Amino acid sequence: MRLLGRQDEIRRLDQLVGDARKGGGGALVVRGEPGIGKSTLLGHVREAAGFRVIEASGAEFETELPFAALHQLCVPLLGHLGELSDRNRDALEVAFGLTSGTPDFFRIGLATLELLASATKRSPVLCLIDDAHWLDDASAKAMTFLARRLTSEPVAMIFASRAATGLAELPDLVLEGLRDADAKALLTPETGDPVDDQIRDRILAEARGNPLALLELPRAGGFATPDTSSVPNRIERSFQARLAELPEDARLLLILASADPTGDPRLLWPAAQQLDIEVTAASSSAEAAELIEFSTRVRFCHPLARSAVYRAASPAVRRRAHLALAEVTDPGIDPDRRVWHRAQGNAGPDDDIAAELENSASRAQARGGIAAAAAFLERAAALSLDPAKRTERTLAAAQAKLDAGATDSAAELLTAAETGGLDERTHAKVDLLRGRLGFIRHAHSDGAASMLSAARRLAPLDAAQSRDHFLDALEMGLLVGRAAGVLDTVVTQARSAPTAPEPPDLLDALILLTTDGYRAAVPVLRGILVDSAKWTRRPALATTIAADLWDADAHAEISEWLVKSGRDAGSPHVLRLGLAQVACAAVNTGEFGQAMSAIAEEEAIADALSVPTVLYPQVHLAAMRGRREELAELTAKAAALASTKDLGMMHANVDWATAVISNGLADYRAALTAAERATAPGDLYLSGVALPELVEAAMRCGEQATAESALARLTERTAPIGTAWALGVTAYTRALVTGDEADYVEAIDRLTASQARIHLARAHLLFGEWLRRAGRRRDAREQLRTAHEHLSDIGMEAFARRAAEELRATGEVARTRSTGTFDQLTMQEVHIARLVATGATSKEVAARLFLSPRTVDAHLRNIFRKLGITSRRQLRDLPDLA
Repeated sequence: MRLLGRQDEIRRLDQLVGDARKGGGGALVVRGEPGIGKSTLLGHVREAAGFRVIEASGAEFETELPFAALHQLCVPLLGHLGELSDRNRDALEVAFGLTSGTPDFFRIGLATLELLASATKRSPVLCLIDDAHWLDDASAKAMTFLARRLTSEPVAMIFASRAATGLAELPDLVLEGLRDADAKALLTPETGDPVDDQIRDRILAEARGNPLALLELPRAGGFATPDTSSVPNRIERSFQARLAELPEDARLLLILASADPTGDPRLLWPAAQQLDIEVTAASSSAEAAELIEFSTRVRFCHPLARSAVYRAASPAVRRRAHLALAEVTDPGIDPDRRVWHRAQGNAGPDDDIAAELENSASRAQARGGIAAAAAFLERAAALSLDPAKRTERTLAAAQAKLDAGATDSAAELLTAAETGGLDERTHAKVDLLRGRLGFIRHAHSDGAASMLSAARRLAPLDAAQSRDHFLDALEMGLLVGRAAGVLDTVVTQARSAPTAPEPPDLLDALILLTTDGYRAAVPVLRGILVDSAKWTRRPALATTIAADLWDADAHAEISEWLVKSGRDAGSPHVLRLGLAQVACAAVNTGEFGQAMSAIAEEEAIADALSVPTVLYPQVHLAAMRGRREELAELTAKAAALASTKDLGMMHANVDWATAVISNGLADYRAALTAAERATAPGDLYLSGVALPELVEAAMRCGEQATAESALARLTERTAPIGTAWALGVTAYTRALVTGDEADYVEAIDRLTASQARIHLARAHLLFGEWLRRAGRRRDAREQLRTAHEHLSDIGMEAFARRAAEELRATGEVARTRSTGTFDQLTMQEVHIARLVATGATSKEVAARLFLSPRTVDAHLRNIFRKLGITSRRQLRDLPDLA
């Protein structure tokens, strides 16, 4: 197809290729309707001089196979596997089925990046991915990860995809129809000369500038009565008309080729022999019809041609084709593709194939292909003769669909599972999955009710699992951002739960907390926190309880365990939870650089997994730094994700953060409103730490009764807890209400003995403000000067400005603080700088942050420029990075 009217698009593609040639690669998604010219543009860049070209394509009938498209792309580069680090090589070999095992699957994108980098030592690399809208989910995630990290590599990635589908995070180029003049120029040579004006005008009108339509519509009925069906459908019929004119063997060969998404002639020719096709004559006829090209790879003239051929075949012929391909697929090398073909070739139930599909699902899940595992299990359930096995596989498919974020499909599968008679244990599993579904869809009451139903069903059958499900409901409530209401509901029903084997356990402690309060529950909760065997199964809940008890040491121990366990086991979920908790703890201790590092690493892992980052640590940091615009952006991001992801609005986190930042900015009315929401009863942790914010805002707004009530609630929590952090904060909160100088002094003494630097700084600020209002300017200056120094050193900008204004009111001007390291760098740059300052190499940093070493070096050059230094050694001398 000629490239008429695509000069602007060609320039953009040539620019991308030119940048890659110079070492500054990138990616582009060429989008448009079928036939608009995407594949033709890929053909144009395929001729780029000096590049090694590697290609892959998605396939409509192969979306169930994890990493199928990524494997296609990497096959020409597998000779470089020996150049990769051991972990990356192992991850790719297992992902591609070259060896057995469970890979460190969230490293697969990084491993592919290293493979490409190895290949670029000889020449720049051009990656062309056609039909990207049909990429399997695992490949799409890995390729998106890869495409976003090419800015410092001599690699260009170009995808061709139908409009508005997939790869949304990448830059795109949308193809529109050709202008009339270009459309006429493309049409004229194909229809002959002269052309009847009315016929030509009708074809132009129906094609709407679609180049393939301009070439194919004359063959698809361009001179007949106008057809109201879509242009792609008419183009497919054109291809099918050509297919119908071919000899039977040629048609069967084309159908066989359309059923094999790999385009591998080493599979096609043996499969053709299985079907007794006379290959030489059949392939000649098929090529003569200009539908296909047989070379080192089997390639249809257009993706629509492949689809048209497959759809034209009867179900019986398709099954024959798939069975032939299954017969010639090596079960040792590619068992998943073999069973996939067997399943497509089977017309009815077959327990043997269903069992093989279940095994493929296990392999897919181990390789990170959650969506693929769900598809295998769903097909396995459909082929199962045994009703019990069918239900079991349907529920496993529903679980996998939930894990993959396909909530509608999961709901349909759960409904299907419920149609048969279920025993109580299986019904409990359905309830549990419906509970997860309800929480993910943010129907919190429905989610809790279903999970609690599961717990009640299991009570007479399995006491331990029943108690676990009560805690499942509570933990899920925490994950979506607010346990308020859920905690009360769980505890109310959990009172009738079976007795714990070794009481008191975590559920007993939470029941005690809700019924008898902190004085009764604190000793029990502390006993659980000091016994790792009791909290390691539920570390997310344990970190919340440690924070609720204002126990920085216990929280640090659990957070460190999470990070270590996540790294050792290669578990991204556990590691991300640990890093988020480390970041929150660092915010409380005023170690903002450490918080930024933990946040940056968590973001890198989330990006590698193509999942949203954990937002609450960023919310905490933005609030303490006094970054109102940043907090607003994070709140908006959380709101945008709430309808599609299991993150929720993080209600309590956002409300508490808004109260903190508003107090810092002296916007006390806004702080009061937010703090009242944040302190709603029923929440662990945040409803407690938000009480001091409520007292401060209420006192500044003249609402004494509200402040006194909040102080009473705070004291009820912190008095039995008794940590220096809890008692110190309570002391300065009490001082706000009583105006007793001794309370301010007590607060400073207690907080000096704690790690809570931010609260110590705020205690000095509040004491200084009280002294100034009492007319004791000299004493006030001392406290305000100390507050300003501490707040500025930590980086609490809003509170530091408040301290400076108070100091100015005493007649003293606060010293201007020089710009700190963290103010000049992004979070990722802070993390890189901290790692390099400890002696880490570029390669080690790259592995930690899922970047290439070249990209790390590029970041280092930016860091040096921003900080006015020239070497790694100088980084180690910066106090902020110590």
